[in-house]
Amino acid sequence: MNDQTTISKQSGDLDEAALWQLRVDLAAAFRLAVEFDWHESVGNHFSAAVSADGKKFLLNPKWKHFSEICASDLLLLDAEDDSVMQGPDAPDPSAWCIHGAVHRTSPAARVMLHLHPPYTTALAALKDPTMYPVDQNTARFFGMGVDTGFGGIADDAEEGLRIARAFGNHNALMMGNHGVSIVAETVAEAFEAMYFFEKAARTLVLAYSTGQPLAVMPDALAEKTAASWGDYTGASFKHFEHLKRMLDAKDDSYKR
Repeated sequence: MNDQTTISKQSGDLDEAALWQLRVDLAAAFRLAVEFDWHESVGNHFSAAVSADGKKFLLNPKWKHFSEICASDLLLLDAEDDSVMQGPDAPDPSAWCIHGAVHRTSPAARVMLHLHPPYTTALAALKDPTMYPVDQNTARFFGMGVDTGFGGIADDAEEGLRIARAFGNHNALMMGNHGVSIVAETVAEAFEAMYFFEKAARTLVLAYSTGQPLAVMPDALAEKTAASWGDYTGASFKHFEHLKRMLDAKDDSYKR
């Protein structure tokens, strides 16, 4: 079993070693988001559940730049404890609103990444933000969730719950007029999905830019292609390990 999913049989929570590994991997994800130019000032947020019910989770501290986040910086929060917002270490209100709601209501959402990457956000700004299956990367997200009910900056409980409900049973949620959120079992899988989501959005935006009609796959072919991606889950871990080695060669301070 991968370290990111090791569960204590006694408590149902992550054991000490697995919790630290999760911190390190999540910190690496923040640093890598900078490498790929997905970050936005000191905003956006990643989280990871540490308890079996998903309600206890790690989250980046308020307004700390992704390039400086270390494993030990990550806040350990309880989604049921709203009093955290009155404390000196309160997280970003929109982070609490979105991630708190998802981890409170969706135990299967172990890791959640929320970003406004350039091409994804450009696609989200269209009247129709659908990720049309025009190649194998765009087809990976065939049938994903699409939320066109943007209610402004997510900083109240009802908006957080609305976003959590919009996910449904999907692992990727295109957030119209906003950005994207990804959920997965591990950091590696969530990061890989985000990597391919932004890559797919780039392909689609470039295809739109030609002014030519899109060659959209038939639903059956798109569904078959999306299902085939399940055979490549192991690549997520190989890729993430490679990216962490790349980070280590440049600056391994994220491990602190």
